[in-house]
Amino acid sequence: MAKIHPGATLTPHFRDFLPEWVARQPWYLGESVPSLAPVGYFRFEDPAGEVGVETHLVSDGSALYQVPMTYRGAPINGGTEQALIATAEHSVLGTRWIYDGEKDPIWAGEVLRLIHAEGVSEPSGKRGVGEAQARGRRVTQDDLTDVRIELRRVLVTGDLPDEPGTIGLMMGTWRPNGSDAPAETGCLATVRSDPEPQ
Repeated sequence: MAKIHPGATLTPHFRDFLPEWVARQPWYLGESVPSLAPVGYFRFEDPAGEVGVETHLVSDGSALYQVPMTYRGAPINGGTEQALIATAEHSVLGTRWIYDGEKDPIWAGEVLRLIHAEGVSEPSGKRGVGEAQARGRRVTQDDLTDVRIELRRVLVTGDLPDEPGTIGLMMGTWRPNGSDAPAETGCLATVRSDPEPQ
């Protein structure tokens, strides 16, 4: 697992580059660069221990967004320039290339691993927000190869209806009103069987 370094700093900070990146995304519901407040974080393990895999749940006051990110010590080779969110200096690890997790194969592999094992995400170790968590759920025992992960960028509470082709779900819990407030639950991602090309 990529080690957490308590007290380490990142320059520029997420609050400096994430709002402008979110504002450029097609799933963003606002019309200008938002002021984003953190609601929760959770992490996945990279079995090789090389890549940090962390999801930020952030609110602009009217919607809750899911932003998975991967933190790498070198750029990804092979046409992923558009997936790069920012580069930043980590006070312990040096330069980090921060990617949109949805386009990083490490993130996709960990989502499928979580669902296959019906496991639970790792805590982020960040303070000041309520606990957030991702949990895998198998819907069928179909093989998790040749599948499509549908990430929910805008989060809503409640369960999903049983939809054809669904193999697994990544469900989430978060506390938008602070650590002592009741937890809310919703779907973070759906894994579906990938249909054969027509």
